[in-house]
Amino acid sequence: MTIVTRLYFGYDRNMNAQPNVAAAAALIGEPTRAAILTALLGGQSLLAGELAARARVSPQTASAHLAKLVAGSLLVVEAQGRHRSFRLANDRVAHVVEALGAIAPRGQVRSLGESLEVEAMRSARTCYDHLAGRLGVALTRSLLDRGYLKKMNNDFCLTPSGEEGLTRWGIDVERARRTRRKFAFRCLDWSEQRYHLAGALGAAITAQLSALQWIRRLPGGRAVQVTAAGRSGFWAKFQVDVGSLVEPSQRADPE
Repeated sequence: MTIVTRLYFGYDRNMNAQPNVAAAAALIGEPTRAAILTALLGGQSLLAGELAARARVSPQTASAHLAKLVAGSLLVVEAQGRHRSFRLANDRVAHVVEALGAIAPRGQVRSLGESLEVEAMRSARTCYDHLAGRLGVALTRSLLDRGYLKKMNNDFCLTPSGEEGLTRWGIDVERARRTRRKFAFRCLDWSEQRYHLAGALGAAITAQLSALQWIRRLPGGRAVQVTAAGRSGFWAKFQVDVGSLVEPSQRADPE
C-alpha cells in the first residue's frame, strides 16, 4: 500500500483514526487532476491521451497526474493493447467530485459552444452511472411524490409500493440490493443544488431508461438526449414533463 493510499484512507499509524481529509482534498484539488476526474464523471474509461487533451496538458504531464490518482485509489487503470485507459475507482469518487461542484464557483463561459454544453449538462446528464441534472432531480422528486422513495437519515429508502412499481417496470430490485455499494444514495446535484437518486438503485433505473431507449448519451460528454419514446414514457410512468426540463437539442424528433 503506498503512502498516498494510506493517507487517503486515514491509515497512517502516526496519525489519529480520523480520515485524512486534507490528503484526499490535495489529490482532487490540483487543477489538472480535478479536470481529469471531471472528465471521467460519466463512468466511462478514457485513454491517457484523451484525458491529456481534455485537461489541456501534455501527455507527459497527464501521465504524472494519472499515476498519483491511481496511487491514491481514485482511479483504476486498464490495459488496452499498447494503450492504457482510466476510469473512476468507484461511485464514491464520483459523489465527492459532484458534491464539490455544488460549492465550487462557476467557471467562465468563453464561447457559444461552451454555453450550449453547460446548458445541456444542466438539463440532463449522467453522474457516474445515474441520471442527474434537471431531469434527474425531477425524476427523483416524482419517485418521492409517488411514495416510491422516502427520505431516511441522509439517504433514500425504497418503499414496498416503490419496489412493486419498479419491479413491474422491469427493475431487478433484489439484484441491485446485492451489489457491494449503497443502495439508494442522495447525491447533491451541482447544477440544481438539490438531490438526485444515486447508488445501485439509481444506476439500475438509469440502465433501464437506456434499455428502453428513453435516453441516449450525446457524443463527447455526459449530456443525454431524451428520445420521443422517452418523452411519452417519462410522462406516462412518472408524470415528468421532459419538455419543460431539457434543452430542445436534447429532445429527439418523433421516430
